[in-house]
Amino acid sequence: MKNVTKFLALVMVLFATQSFAQTKLGHINMQELVALMPERDSAVIKLQNYAKELEETMQGMQQEFNTKLQTYQQKNATWTAAILEAKTKELEEMQQRLQMFDQNAQQEMSQLQQSLFAPVFEKANKALETIATAGGYTYVFDLSTGAILFKGAASNDLLPEVKKELGIPASKTTPTQISAPQAAE
Repeated sequence: MKNVTKFLALVMVLFATQSFAQTKLGHINMQELVALMPERDSAVIKLQNYAKELEETMQGMQQEFNTKLQTYQQKNATWTAAILEAKTKELEEMQQRLQMFDQNAQQEMSQLQQSLFAPVFEKANKALETIATAGGYTYVFDLSTGAILFKGAASNDLLPEVKKELGIPASKTTPTQISAPQAAE
């Protein structure tokens, strides 16, 4: 809300001054741009492969736990107190390891996602900065964040120019499924 208030104050100041007539506005949908970048596609594939590895490991651990739990449930009436106590403790420890693995896996997925996508966003931002500077734009608004409060005839969509700067064919359109895999919560 603070940012919206600051932005409105800035727009009002710009309207109040003569320099607004010289202000050149532009807009872009950065989510769409990033979705079109080949680097994003390779990052998504790496993330999916890592998620698959983690899921397979988790399934193996879960299967081992379930097998021991079944054995425990079937034989616990016949075990001595010492064996029963040892088996109970073993199951509790396995369950704790499963929970710990799940938490660590979520953290690792989040870190990997950040490290894989940071260069993609950086490249997109640099290309946008190049186009905006060359075009003499004073402000460029990102439509994907909803942070645009003014879009008039003076606002130009920079997506085609930035796509060209990045070597993305003009005919390439946004995939129908843009979402990158999210770490399980």
